[in-house]
Amino acid sequence: MSANDRTDGDRLEWRAPPVVTPDWWIYRGTGRPIHDIALAELLPPPPPWRKFRGGPLPDTDTPPEDDGDEDRRLGVECHLTERDVDTHEVNMVNAALYLRRPLLVTGRPGTRKSSLAWQIARELRLGRVLRWPITSHTTLKNGQYGYDAIGRAQATAARLAGNTGPPATEQSVGEFIRLGPLGTALLPTKLPRVLLIDELDKSEADLPNDLLGALEDGEFVIDELERIRSRSREVEVFTSDPGRTAVIRDGRVRCREFPLIVITSNGEREFPEAFLRRCLRLEMRDPDANMLAAMVANHVLDERGEHRDRLVAEFVERSATSGGLPADRLLDAVYLATSGAYSESDPTWPHLINALWRRLDHDPVR
Repeated sequence: MSANDRTDGDRLEWRAPPVVTPDWWIYRGTGRPIHDIALAELLPPPPPWRKFRGGPLPDTDTPPEDDGDEDRRLGVECHLTERDVDTHEVNMVNAALYLRRPLLVTGRPGTRKSSLAWQIARELRLGRVLRWPITSHTTLKNGQYGYDAIGRAQATAARLAGNTGPPATEQSVGEFIRLGPLGTALLPTKLPRVLLIDELDKSEADLPNDLLGALEDGEFVIDELERIRSRSREVEVFTSDPGRTAVIRDGRVRCREFPLIVITSNGEREFPEAFLRRCLRLEMRDPDANMLAAMVANHVLDERGEHRDRLVAEFVERSATSGGLPADRLLDAVYLATSGAYSESDPTWPHLINALWRRLDHDPVR
C-alpha cells in the first residue's frame, strides 16, 4: 500500500499527493489574492540592467482599487487550484516579474489572453488594471499622454474676456494634460502597476518599434512640460485612474518599478525582432476541462453542477473537433441553461447550442 492510501475499516481510500510548487514562484496562477505577506517583501531586486530611479514617489502610494472589471472578467470567486494551473504559463509570468520584462501573450481568440492581466492583478493585489486597447489609428503618444491645447486656449480666452481671475499661468498647463495608460503605468511607484496592451497586432506597422524606447528605458518626456521646467519644475496632471492626479518633475515621466506589461496578440502579424527581443513570449493554450469548470464556478453559475459538468464535456469535445472555440461561449451556454431564461428541454436547444458553439470563421447557423 502506498503512502497516499489509507484504510478506514474495510474501505480503501486514495488521497491525492500534495502539490509542490517551486519556491521561486511569487505568482501562483490561481487568482487567489495573497494576504499573508506584502508583495514588496516577496519581489526580489531587479537585474542591474532593469533598475530604474524615477521619482518622486507619491505620498500615498497605494494602487487604486479595481472598479468592477476584475469581477466581470474573472468572476467573483476563485475555484482554480494550484493542481490545475498551466506550469509553463505561471513560469513565464514569474519570469516577467523577476526580469521586469513585458510579456507578449499570443494564442487563439478566447484563450484568456486578456484575462491574464486581471488574474495577475487580483492575485498580487496590484489594484486596477490599466488597459490600452490598440486600433489601426493608435499612436505611441495615445498611450503616453494627451494635451488639450484647444481647451487651454479657450479657458485662457474666457478668463481674459470676463476678467474673472488671473490669466492662465504656465503651471495651469497641467489641468489640460492627462496621462494615458502607458504613461500612468510608468509613474514612479513602490509596486508595479499591471498594464494590458490589448491586441497589438491591430496597430500600424510602426507602433511596435515606437514602443521600444518606453519598454527599454521606462520613461518618456512630456514636451509641453519640459519646455517650462526652468520655471515650473513640478506640475500636477491627471492620470488614467479616475479621480487621480500625479506630480511630474522636469517634464519627464520615469518609473521606479517597471510595470507588469501584458501585450496580447492573436498572431495575425509578425513583430520586429528588436521588439521581440525586449519581450518574454507566452503561447496561451486552450483551457482544459478543469480550468473551464473553475471558470464557470468563478462566475457562480450552476453552483450545484447540474448542467456544468455535462456542458463542459460537450464544449471540450466540440472545441477539439472544430479547431477551437472561445471559452466565453461556454459561459453563455451555462448561463442560458441555468438562469431560467431558456430550458434545455426546449426542442430548439440543440440548434441554439450549435449557433453558440460555431467557429468564429464560419457562417452563422440559420
